[in-house]
Amino acid sequence: MVVSNRLPYAVERNGADITVRQSSGGLVSAVKSYFEKPGAGGPQFEQKIWVGSVDTSREDWQEAVERGALPADTVIEPVFPDRETYDQYYNGFANGTIWPLFHYFPSITQFRKEHFTAYEKVNALFAERILELYQPGDVIWVHDYQLMLLPQMLREHLPDASIGFFLHIPFPSYELFRLLPTPWKGALLRGLLGADLLGFHTYDYVQHFLQSAKMILKVETQFNNIQYESRMIRTDLFPIGIDYQKFRDALLNDLAARISTSLEQKFMGQKIIFSVDRLDYTKGLSYRLEGFQAFLEKYPQWREKVVFIFNIVPSRAEIRSYADMRHRIEQQVSKINGKFSSLHWQPLIYRYNHLDFEELCALYQSADAALITPLRDGMNLVAKEYVASCLDKGVLILSELTGAASEMGEAVLVNPTDAEEVAEAIHTALTMPLTEQRNRLSLMQRRLAHYDVHHWINDFLESLGTLKTVQEKEQANILDGPTTTQVVEAFANAEKRCILLDYDGTLAPYQKLPSLAVPGKEVLQLLRDLAAQPHTEVVIISGRDAATLGDWLGELPVHMVAEHGAFIRYQGEEWQTQNTLAPEWKDQIRPLMELFVTRCVGSFIEEKASTLAWHYRNTHPDLGFTRSRELRNSLLQLTANTALQVIDGNKVLEVRQIGIDKGTSAQRVLDRFSPDFMLCIGDDTTDEDMFRVLRDRAVTIRVGHAKTAARYNLWAQTQVLPFLRRFLQARNSPVTDRS
Repeated sequence: MVVSNRLPYAVERNGADITVRQSSGGLVSAVKSYFEKPGAGGPQFEQKIWVGSVDTSREDWQEAVERGALPADTVIEPVFPDRETYDQYYNGFANGTIWPLFHYFPSITQFRKEHFTAYEKVNALFAERILELYQPGDVIWVHDYQLMLLPQMLREHLPDASIGFFLHIPFPSYELFRLLPTPWKGALLRGLLGADLLGFHTYDYVQHFLQSAKMILKVETQFNNIQYESRMIRTDLFPIGIDYQKFRDALLNDLAARISTSLEQKFMGQKIIFSVDRLDYTKGLSYRLEGFQAFLEKYPQWREKVVFIFNIVPSRAEIRSYADMRHRIEQQVSKINGKFSSLHWQPLIYRYNHLDFEELCALYQSADAALITPLRDGMNLVAKEYVASCLDKGVLILSELTGAASEMGEAVLVNPTDAEEVAEAIHTALTMPLTEQRNRLSLMQRRLAHYDVHHWINDFLESLGTLKTVQEKEQANILDGPTTTQVVEAFANAEKRCILLDYDGTLAPYQKLPSLAVPGKEVLQLLRDLAAQPHTEVVIISGRDAATLGDWLGELPVHMVAEHGAFIRYQGEEWQTQNTLAPEWKDQIRPLMELFVTRCVGSFIEEKASTLAWHYRNTHPDLGFTRSRELRNSLLQLTANTALQVIDGNKVLEVRQIGIDKGTSAQRVLDRFSPDFMLCIGDDTTDEDMFRVLRDRAVTIRVGHAKTAARYNLWAQTQVLPFLRRFLQARNSPVTDRS
């Protein structure tokens, strides 16, 4: 199922007549081409369905279907939002908020609550329609910024579905994205993370998305993968291509050839510059005209020897600001023609209309240069279409702020706001030797031919299919229902039991400051109930200091291991220390950590009896990680050939005595109690020591997705308490008397 805001066809009524026309746009052209060529390689599907909204009544749509006015080769499933809600969703939030903000125009971005509410409603309407159509095994591919909430809405009802999402516009930097109200930006990110695979045009857009997800949702990322709500989600770049062969074949199109020939005859002896773009503030149309004017002023020798065919495609004509923009551009065109034209020559040929395919191809083929200079563009397929249409001449002048610029380095790249640079680029293009033009075109054409629209679609869908296999593999060690039942039964049937539990990240979620992670009533009661189970020993094995553990848990009938094993207190006994080093070593380590506190805002030092720890959980994710690598290297050098070790934990670096770790402590507990059932749960690198020691003697579980020596994983800390409660329901224990 391909899902987009609009269907590829629009139904129009004129009296008693019903007509169907194909919608315009790069997505429509790309996906329609794929639908019409099922043998183009890549994944093969039994059926292809397109879901989208239509701007017509249900009655008119049904009449068009009954009359056979819609193409029979495409399964179309319409969504019918009411006009008022759709207007607030589309012209309001989608194009009044997301479009300007994501294209770096924050000053004209609207922030209206009713628009976001409408956006939620229409996304929910799409979800309802898809859920009606969905069959197990279907692949759902959602497209573009109008439907950013949809993947998560689907995921809530279809946890195992294969869902992809592709964003056809830029994803802005975190500094821009964070301007959205807090509930909105969180909802948009969570909505996107409902997908398994997120596709973007460029590497920069991928990184911007990852940065926003890390900063706002605090997700963990590894390369382009995100761990979120028990799922691995992948982000990657898939630069959209064009139907390259379609434009090459147009070179032999009779109508296109006739139009091209007539253009060349009409402008004999003149160079042709060509530009086509939608009417939109992101396209930089006024700046483009300023660049052409600067060219005519700087190079007067080109007057009467060049003509600029400037075509604007109508867009959002009903919006006042767009009508005003058109008026200003037309004034600018008149001014340039009035200043530079002669009785025999007009520098600018201005058109405000749609172009037929043959007409467009003829202009591509005739133009000596294409001036494509948007202020910001997700990709820009016009640039690719122009290059594909060139036969033996042609120079592409391209804005460096388009997504296409990252692929088309052989173009003459310019900053669209720099009129002098644009003027110079036009002169360079018009004087470029034919051999250089052909060399540049050849390199770009080979690239476009290889990664065409069919390759783009197949690449995305194959990556989505491969990802599902990887996700299933990752799920292999996840503690599922049947395995949990087996573990609980083993606990119930054991004569002597022991449960080892880490604290931070296991029994309690991480907090900004360690002192804030005070156990709640739920945790305290659960530990009390577990310890009350027949012949069950509960051990809290933590990096926390002894005083804190004593204050928080000292009244419970549990054993405690503090500072990873430096201190142990069995129930009813005093604290025992395993530490043999004098504390003076801290005087050597502390100044280095203090230096990194000043170099990394948000980090802090925690000092315990036998440990020094540098925490960076509250820092900027990238800065914190970078500084932690620097500090780690410095600490390793400083502690070389000493009795100290450096532990790389979860957003913390700790220095402590060698030989004091959770593995050694777990072995002591094992030796003391000799249980025939042992359960061990932790979430950190420091817990790996006890996982390795106990792997063959205990049920070991790591919270999170990291590679581990534990036998099983739980995805999140929120699953730990419900899992432990299962042991309170254990039956069939052969021992009822603790004496």
